Amino acid sequence: MTMQSSDTIRISVRNLVEFIFRSGDIDNRRTGAKEKQAMEAGSRLHRKIQRQMGSTYESEVSLKQEVEMEHFRIRIEGRADGIFSEKTSHFLKKVPHRDEMDSEEAVFFQSDTLYVIDEIKGIYRDPRKMKEPVPVHKAQAMCYAYIYALQNHQSSMGVQMTYSHLETEEIRRFYDCFTFPELRKWFEELMGQYERWARLEQSMKKNLIESLRGMEFPFSYRPGQRKLAVSVYRSIEQKAELFIQAPTGIGKTMSVLFPALKAMGEGMGERVFYLTAKTITRTVAREAFDILRRRGLKIHSVTITAKEKICPMEVCICNPESCSRAKGHFDRVNEALYDMLIHEECLNRENVSEYAERYQVCPFEFNLDLTLWSRGIICDYNYVFDPNVYLRRFFGENIQGNYIFLVDEAHNLPDRAREMFSAVLVKEEVLKAGKLMKEIADIPLMDTPEAVRAAARSSRALKSLNKQLLSLKKETDQVMVLEGISNLYEYSLRAQECISSFLEETGNQADEELLNFFFELRHFNAMCEILDDSYVPYCSVEGGRFQVKLLCANPAVNVHNCIQRGISTVFFSATMLPMHYYRELLTTEEKAYAIYVDSPFDNSRRLLAVSEDVSSRYTMRNPVQYGRVLDYIIQVTACRAGNYMVFFPSYQYMMEVVSIFEERYGENPPFRLIRQEQGMSENDRDAFLKEFARTERRGPEPESRPEQSETAGNCSLVGFCVIGGIFSEGIDLTGKQLIGAVVVGTGLAQISTEGELLKDYFEKKGRQGYDYAYRFPGINKVFQAAGRVIRTAEDRGVVVLLDNRMLLENHVKLFPMDWDNYQEVNINTIGNTVKDFWGEED
Repeated sequence: MTMQSSDTIRISVRNLVEFIFRSGDIDNRRTGAKEKQAMEAGSRLHRKIQRQMGSTYESEVSLKQEVEMEHFRIRIEGRADGIFSEKTSHFLKKVPHRDEMDSEEAVFFQSDTLYVIDEIKGIYRDPRKMKEPVPVHKAQAMCYAYIYALQNHQSSMGVQMTYSHLETEEIRRFYDCFTFPELRKWFEELMGQYERWARLEQSMKKNLIESLRGMEFPFSYRPGQRKLAVSVYRSIEQKAELFIQAPTGIGKTMSVLFPALKAMGEGMGERVFYLTAKTITRTVAREAFDILRRRGLKIHSVTITAKEKICPMEVCICNPESCSRAKGHFDRVNEALYDMLIHEECLNRENVSEYAERYQVCPFEFNLDLTLWSRGIICDYNYVFDPNVYLRRFFGENIQGNYIFLVDEAHNLPDRAREMFSAVLVKEEVLKAGKLMKEIADIPLMDTPEAVRAAARSSRALKSLNKQLLSLKKETDQVMVLEGISNLYEYSLRAQECISSFLEETGNQADEELLNFFFELRHFNAMCEILDDSYVPYCSVEGGRFQVKLLCANPAVNVHNCIQRGISTVFFSATMLPMHYYRELLTTEEKAYAIYVDSPFDNSRRLLAVSEDVSSRYTMRNPVQYGRVLDYIIQVTACRAGNYMVFFPSYQYMMEVVSIFEERYGENPPFRLIRQEQGMSENDRDAFLKEFARTERRGPEPESRPEQSETAGNCSLVGFCVIGGIFSEGIDLTGKQLIGAVVVGTGLAQISTEGELLKDYFEKKGRQGYDYAYRFPGINKVFQAAGRVIRTAEDRGVVVLLDNRMLLENHVKLFPMDWDNYQEVNINTIGNTVKDFWGEED
């Protein structure tokens, strides 16, 4: 459903029939990711079939019809795959139940020519085994038939459902005929079922528009905040892309969200997607919606929670035999939707789970359904950009919608997108899958001989693919960049087709490892199809395993293709420096706007110190350096009791310092130490952060010691963390919850195979390869960690950078503008420098 004018609701034919006619179970054995993608991946096959249908066949015919309701109208629209004409007598022979017609019916078929709607679907299942068309597909064709008959004064219409196997291209067709009175009656019943939903949609839309009219920004504008909000509004108005570099604490979330919602209320968009990289930033976005709701905004906003987090089962197995909620889910889910939508506006994890429990439906699928009724959607990057996960209900037909994308912490997107659009094929996994399929073929355990034969074909195809990989392995020393992979792609595609047939025969009930391998293989082939000069295909031997990888060196083309599904995109971050680097990796749009918002905070309230006598270079990592880092931490925290964070270049480095700390101080530490652990759960992370929020540490005056008895020494709490990790960005510890941060290192990743390939790639493009592969991503991590300290105009704190390379010109020139007051320090001066800073306040 989409917003048009205040009295018009727009819905696609497909969404309408899928919503009204769905029923039964969730069953990933029949409708897993493979089948879902198949229904969207048949455009090439569509075109081929359409070309074969002759000159009277009209392809991709746009049809729309408005239906008047009391106080509003519904616009139903879509594209029929094809419309053609045929002699009525010939077509009726194809329709079994039209062999005998009474005289009243026959009058509708007296014309020599019958117009037929053709609905084409690409499938993986064997079309020969289909006994009838899928009801939803037939309903889609009948909608188009009714609209065409109404607008072209046809007394009768034919419908043809064309199913084509996506690999073999084998075709099966089903036929039916309807008189116009039959179509009209059926359509009126359909609209009758949809009417209450349309009225709900119209009411929600009206309330949203009225509440946005005249709504003011919820706070007094901070310096730079108005500039930011105006820039966002104008970029949406111009349907443009905007890059924003704005400092931490300026209030970016509200400054970006509010103008986007205002633009939507004025008809410039129908949905706002707030995209984040981490759970904690999704929480901030949700709170921003809540703030606006408390000021009168009437909007349904939904936060999408990952299936693994929201599923109440120990293991996510989505079929009626393993999960009671999957059984009959579609029979109950619409009532759950209606109930929640009329009673709730903030559709978050907690209340989604509550309603899902009440109606015994799958909370994840329920969560996704709520997106269709929400104007604000808060979700991970995956749901827009990932080729395997993106929301097909919005983006599956590659049709541009009136969507506004707000990309928070956008400095994370290049690496995330690079990962999403890269793919790998591992020889050892191919070999393992081949052996498994051979075992199935040699020792039949399947109920059907077709499955056994499919297993045998899969075994042979995987064996051939393995030979191709073996040939490449013999040519590879350690790493070899490939000029092309067309030959390998041919064999991997054949293997996918064979395994797909096997999975179809077995209803997707296969070994979990085989399914995972199939998904990886399918992704590899999908990336082969879009391979261009933004990729570096290479093969390598790592850890005794041989792999071919399609490395997406520059994800700009792929990201840009994704955001073209909407009308405007805003990329924003506190650390998008240098700006040209992020623009080059995130868009191909040369006219994309970029703005830099100055910090509104007084620089004198932050001490920025850079050490000249510490190096975190790998060759310099030794007990002397670890001890010096600890000395810095001790001196910084001794000057003012409070809460601090220290960010280390790796977990191993952190533990080396912890070891020296424990050896040096034993049971009498100078401060209370907590540290980031590997693989922390959400609860563990929350508990870690609550230590900072729970108590604001006071100074070391004697009278304050009793109430701080849980801390040792100077009453300080120091959290040891890893740079680039879960605590180095996205957390908001204001005031005395965090008064200092020590950042060890430059954030540079270690020299690696992929790092060197990226360096070479960008150098060939005329760029500074080392900067693009190592320096720019690394220093961004430093900026993020340092940004944890000053969050509001009232905050005061210390930031100490421990690595003398940060004083080199090629790093200093990348510093944000408000870092121009940094001070050089060493182990002999750091103590007095920090004391002087705090002394100014005292």
